[in-house]
Amino acid sequence: MWFEILPGLAVMGVCLLIPGIATAHLHRFSNGGKEKRVAYYSYQWTLMERDKRVSGVNRYYVSKGLENID
Repeated sequence: MWFEILPGLAVMGVCLLIPGIATAHLHRFSNGGKEKRVAYYSYQWTLMERDKRVSGVNRYYVSKGLENID
């Protein structure tokens, strides 16, 4: 019957879902608990470079608030 395909479909769905979830968790682990930032436009890249310069440790994901900038 048609429902015999459901277990195979579920296994395929899980196998396709695992890499995306694992990638998100690896990025979060490697960036100090923050999501990976992507710069699609030059303005976003400029902001990432500014955050890298302002952080003091040359990493864009270690951000400081405006009150902590010298």
